Amino acid sequence: MSGLTIAIVGAGIGGLTAALSFARQGHSVTLIERRTGFSEVGAGLQLSPNASRILARLGLSPALRRVATMPDRVVVRGLSSGKRIGEIALGAYMQQRYGGPYWVIHRADLQTILLDAVRSEPSIRIITGRKVEEVRDGLDRAELIWTSSNGSREGMTADVVIGADGVWSKVRRAIGDKALPTFHGYVAWRSTFDRKIAPPELAGNETGLWLGTKGHVVHYPIFSGHLINVVAIVKTDEPVEGWAAPGRAEDLLAYYSAATPALRELLKKPQEWLRWSLFRHPIKRLSQGRIALMGDAAHPVLPFLAQGAALAIEDAATLSALLARNPQNVVQALSDYQEHRFERVTRIQAEGRRNGRIYHSGSLVALGRDKIMQMIGPESMSNRYDWIYGFRTPE
Repeated sequence: MSGLTIAIVGAGIGGLTAALSFARQGHSVTLIERRTGFSEVGAGLQLSPNASRILARLGLSPALRRVATMPDRVVVRGLSSGKRIGEIALGAYMQQRYGGPYWVIHRADLQTILLDAVRSEPSIRIITGRKVEEVRDGLDRAELIWTSSNGSREGMTADVVIGADGVWSKVRRAIGDKALPTFHGYVAWRSTFDRKIAPPELAGNETGLWLGTKGHVVHYPIFSGHLINVVAIVKTDEPVEGWAAPGRAEDLLAYYSAATPALRELLKKPQEWLRWSLFRHPIKRLSQGRIALMGDAAHPVLPFLAQGAALAIEDAATLSALLARNPQNVVQALSDYQEHRFERVTRIQAEGRRNGRIYHSGSLVALGRDKIMQMIGPESMSNRYDWIYGFRTPE
């Protein structure tokens, strides 16, 4: 049988990884992207071994090593006290235990590497500036309809349609899930700044995690260690619009007025803050007929476990492996994909919510949390997530 025709809606991290995976298996891929270009305003993201191993198999390790950073550890501190609570082993320990690095990287750098690889594949066509309006399943083919910037309607048919179009997915409606995501009550503030101006005690090759009842802050070096990425979580009743709403530094500093001096000094460094709202949406289905979902379109996860990008990469690898196993029966392959992924992503969604509660717990619970963290030590803190980091793609 000749290769399949596959349409992917959304050219983010998951969509690009999927396109590359399918093309390497001999399929013909069309990527449909709503944006007219690929400039990326996002900040850093974390690529744990369950994702980095997949990217390595796609031949991307040399490019990633040039721009990614591999922190030695996570240092956990009390947000107000500055007290060192515990550590989580990363670096060489993760590499040895799981067979892949724990990288942190600027989203734009990862997207550029993936996009360069995708553009080198002659069997991938990229269409930008198109807004998908309708997806319909069919007995022999699925159909997409989109509008271009001038309002004209176009479309195509494909053996498989994949929705990688984010938390507000249009494709998700095509498999019967019309519920809207729910605001989780938190807004994330993100920024980057030159590592040279970071407080010296916070400028090492490590991830900083500061826990408090009102929120938490994460920071780590990216861009080959030249920049520091910082994300601060703020509890609020109202979401902000979009993924890059401007935020005023004085508002964030007022919110974290009780933070320890070193952390407040770090939060003063960025010149610009951008904000996005955290939404949750319980997974219902990942596929129906010839249509499948991946990444945030299928299962948005809160960032309290740093698994959003990793899960999208896992989805891409799993789906491509199962289609390679059974290309003659696409519907069955997509059904197998749902069966393989449903329990895992449901568990990770739940673990992310649980982590948020632990991070922001009150004084009594926090006291117990801190004691446990100190008792079990850095390596055991990592080992708790063997079930995440040890993921293997089905053969």
